Amino acid sequence: MGESAVIAGQVFNGISVASILLLAALGLALSFGLMDVINMAHGEMLMVGGYLSYLTCKFVHGPFAFLFALVVAFVGACVLGALVEVSVVRSLYGRPLDTLLATWGVSLILQQGARSIFGAIGDEVTAPQWLNGSIALHHGFLSGVNLPYVRIFIILLAAVVLVGVAVFIARSRWGMLLRAVHQDREMAEALGVNTRMVDLVVFALGTGVAGLAGSALALIAPVTPTVGQSYIVYAFLVVIVGGLGSVLGITLAALLIGLFSAGAQIFTSVSLADVFLLLMVVAFIQFRPKGIIVRRSRAIEET
Repeated sequence: MGESAVIAGQVFNGISVASILLLAALGLALSFGLMDVINMAHGEMLMVGGYLSYLTCKFVHGPFAFLFALVVAFVGACVLGALVEVSVVRSLYGRPLDTLLATWGVSLILQQGARSIFGAIGDEVTAPQWLNGSIALHHGFLSGVNLPYVRIFIILLAAVVLVGVAVFIARSRWGMLLRAVHQDREMAEALGVNTRMVDLVVFALGTGVAGLAGSALALIAPVTPTVGQSYIVYAFLVVIVGGLGSVLGITLAALLIGLFSAGAQIFTSVSLADVFLLLMVVAFIQFRPKGIIVRRSRAIEET
């Protein structure tokens, strides 16, 4: 395998990692950007999606069992997110440090619950037959590159979810209400918008998308009680670099972070690549503290 093939393989891996980061960060950006809630339990929603996919594939068989598992992971994470919003987050709006501590406690409870039920050893989700294999390139300067069907599926899933969220925000009634609350919460309340219900829908949607991220991740890595903690930091980095409230900015940030991490791993170890990634993010926010794309809103200008 030539040097160009190695680089192309890492670029492909970086895009697939960026797809999972995008799914993990989308929901976080919605809740953080709209409600100013630092949800430290967001990574555990990813874990819940992975375990729901594992259980679904264990009891439901057939070529399309995993597609059904995606639906179960999304709905299950949505319901759990709605319960967290109603029982914990709702009484703490306007107190970001309190929401950080409270949701961190929720994350610890969910981790210990998963460890008690499933054990500390990871559980693997077997990919369906139609996702086995890869596209192998045998000619040209990319000879030797293998593109697994599983990672191609993850990239396509992220693209579909991204388009769906963008259409939901831009075209649906709930999306219109979301944008109104994001721009000026007090004015939206004065005009009769039920901002509490908007917060609930957005929070549940965000956790549901995180559940999809966990389901996709389960195809390439075992599901463990701490799998969410491995991605929550990267998700926050994507949100910070992309810019609050910008779907396009988050997409670009996920690609930037995924490709940078995969590229750095060509020349160094995984742990050192993470160090370089953090240094890059620190340097970036020195020049653009509001992210790649800045969305104007009254809520952001007041923070």
